[in-house]
Amino acid sequence: MLDEQPAARYQMIGCGSGYCVERVEARATRHQSSYGFVGRHCSLQRRVTNADVGWIADDEIEPVSVQALEPAALDQLDPSPSMVFDVATGKEVWATAHGSAAFRNDRGDGPRGTPTIDGDRVYVLGGNGDLSVLEAKTGKVVWSKNVLKEFGGSNIRWGISESPLVLGNKLLVNAGGPGASIVALNKTNGNVLWKSQSDEAGYSSAIPFEVNGGTQVVFFTAERAVGLDLNNGKLLWEYARPSNNVANVATPIVRANRVFISSDYGTGGGVVEINPDNKAQEIWFTKEMRNHHSSSVLIGDYLYGFSSAILTAVKFDTGEIAWKDRSVGKGSLVYADGHLYCFSENGVVGLVEATPAGYKEKGRFKIQQDSLPTWAHPVVAGGRLYLRDQDTIYAYDVREKK
Repeated sequence: MLDEQPAARYQMIGCGSGYCVERVEARATRHQSSYGFVGRHCSLQRRVTNADVGWIADDEIEPVSVQALEPAALDQLDPSPSMVFDVATGKEVWATAHGSAAFRNDRGDGPRGTPTIDGDRVYVLGGNGDLSVLEAKTGKVVWSKNVLKEFGGSNIRWGISESPLVLGNKLLVNAGGPGASIVALNKTNGNVLWKSQSDEAGYSSAIPFEVNGGTQVVFFTAERAVGLDLNNGKLLWEYARPSNNVANVATPIVRANRVFISSDYGTGGGVVEINPDNKAQEIWFTKEMRNHHSSSVLIGDYLYGFSSAILTAVKFDTGEIAWKDRSVGKGSLVYADGHLYCFSENGVVGLVEATPAGYKEKGRFKIQQDSLPTWAHPVVAGGRLYLRDQDTIYAYDVREKK
């Protein structure tokens, strides 16, 4: 559990199933790390709850409601509101309607990915391809466009799900259009800076990668992982083996000049090394780490993640399996202070020590759950654990009690 911290103000920015916690005012503390996450395939949040958590095996926690948003209030913001809550109180700070029409799906309506915060701007990409830039303090729309319509892409089965990537003056998204699978826009006005490739969009979010004296961006499209030159979008390398024909979702993970890419549906994951000539050489591949909707995390020399429904630890450089355990069941996870906070799609929350020595669970509890699987991922920030299930957000105090 997290060390005790002096009080600091945070606000939680949400859009559909994704949300992140931003520190908006803070004093110097000895522990100021915060952790983001990506969640997908859920509907709009309507209730915020807050409670302490005790890590007791099979102990069901009943959070105390802090604030409930009436459904009628959300209907006024249809199609898709981006919403901000004060994490100290759970009260709404602002809400802004996003896009021209809500994305509808049997796994939950609304946007699928986490908003991206850069300075005083929030970048939101909706399930129908609506991209909006908002003022972080007020929610006012700075500019917006639909990337599917502008670049000629077709929507994917479960909706556009990535978090936009902001690097310098560039805003990058996987638009999935012919000759414009990946596009770089000017973040201040949305003007096109470059377009590249013709792959259908994937569900994964891109990452930057410093290698061979330059910056690359790694995208996991519907067809393959690609490394592009940030400056002009030139294709530098590709790696198709971890791709499947259903859904590529997990975010690639980089260390030094190596990249880990993984997907489920019986596929698997592998590490490629980017050589000095910018060619990708496969180092290893395994079917024992098949990330579905949840990305792995790299802690030290080991990857920890859900291989379909099995929590698995894998050595990054060799692919050697350290351990496997059914844990809380298929889900997602985030790392903080030496531990994995695991969140099952069935609403079970587990605390697991992040060690290659073996599976060491510290405790678990279960939240009340809606009728659909819980695919929004957990986040830890400011001594709190945030969980999302469809219309409800839970906040738990996980600071070390002294």
